[in-house]
Amino acid sequence: MTPGGPLARVVRSGLVESVHTGHLLVVGPDGAPVRTVGDPDEVTWPRSSLKPLQAVALLRAGLDLDPEGLALACSSHSGTPAHLAVVRRVLAGAGLSEQDLQNTPDLPLDPASADAWRTAGHGLAAITQNCSGKHAAMLAACRVAGWDPATYRAADHPLQVLVRQVVAELTGVAVERVGVDGCGAPLLSTTVRGLARAFGRIAAAPVAEPGTDLARVATAMGARPDLVGGPGRDVTAFLVAVSGLVAKDGAEGVYAAGLPDGSAVAFKVADGGGRPRAAILAAALELLLTAGAAAAPDVLAAVRAVGRTPVLGHGEPVGEVVAVLDGPSAGVVA
Repeated sequence: MTPGGPLARVVRSGLVESVHTGHLLVVGPDGAPVRTVGDPDEVTWPRSSLKPLQAVALLRAGLDLDPEGLALACSSHSGTPAHLAVVRRVLAGAGLSEQDLQNTPDLPLDPASADAWRTAGHGLAAITQNCSGKHAAMLAACRVAGWDPATYRAADHPLQVLVRQVVAELTGVAVERVGVDGCGAPLLSTTVRGLARAFGRIAAAPVAEPGTDLARVATAMGARPDLVGGPGRDVTAFLVAVSGLVAKDGAEGVYAAGLPDGSAVAFKVADGGGRPRAAILAAALELLLTAGAAAAPDVLAAVRAVGRTPVLGHGEPVGEVVAVLDGPSAGVVA
């Protein structure tokens, strides 16, 4: 991964303390670049930002999930009781149980849920790991298609071959590399440009391609933002703030989002840090929302609020992580 260009500055007490670099592409409704940082064609791992694309593939395999199950299939959920209930329901509907899950055991991401889970005498478990919704949906898709659920994580499994085909189709980028994601499922390479292209198409689908699998994914994510992330998660807050938005965070500094008009943004923070992601996405969304027709002031205010990332000194805000998408001087506090 090359350093790319500056995406965000960490400003403490008026002085730029750190700079996060990376690769970013913002595209308008016509797919034309609005803002480019670094090299949007550099091949990278999209991590969990790929989940909405994987969900499209599961639907094409014949899986028929309700909006809750589909939203959770797209999620890196927080492991709350509400999330776990949907995972169990998806598994039960396919005649399976949490013992069939093969994702990496972990505690819930949500601190309160993790404490309650441990207090109840439980330890690391596959169902509480943030990718269990995706894995449950993959297992259910295997049942519907008549494929072996016991080997669903294998890169040459028919389900994963289909996922690879759909990812290449939606991104317009050949899958050059296949690895292993943190949850144990196959991880497919793509580019920032490919992610932006895919998210723009998925977000536009409810109007441009109604009734399609892409439209179902977009609608499910918009209907249940709480299942896509969880309490206090910026991905959930962004989905709530902007009607029709399709957004998904990913590990190692990845984020992608699309708007109903087909405009989109995707980026990869080169150092893999998650700290600047919300600020960068908020700045990119504001750029798109203020282009053309005037955006509602309350929507812009909500987006800015989600992206606000304070820098603390003695527990109090003394600065902020500021996106620098508008030029080399942006984000410097005088």
